Amino acid sequence: MPRRHLAVEITDLDMIEQAQLMSEIAHTGRVLKAHTGCDKINVAALGNVVSQLHVHIIARSRGDAAWPRPVWNVVPPRDYDKAALDKLLKALFP
Repeated sequence: MPRRHLAVEITDLDMIEQAQLMSEIAHTGRVLKAHTGCDKINVAALGNVVSQLHVHIIARSRGDAAWPRPVWNVVPPRDYDKAALDKLLKALFP
């Protein structure tokens, strides 16, 4: 993702940066879908609490605890298993 200190909204990026962001979102979504076998990829650019441009790319499955509602505040967060995280990061950034 383009790192832009003052960017709060996707519209704060120029057209080339927006295209790069969409390309990176699509790449991440493809990797997550292949890695998790999920049913759906959710993409959200929320930032009401943290006012900086950031994008959430979330692998969703019909059997997850929040399906079909948003994932936030449904179950407590938990850390990734180190080996699973390493495998995912290698798939995202070969």
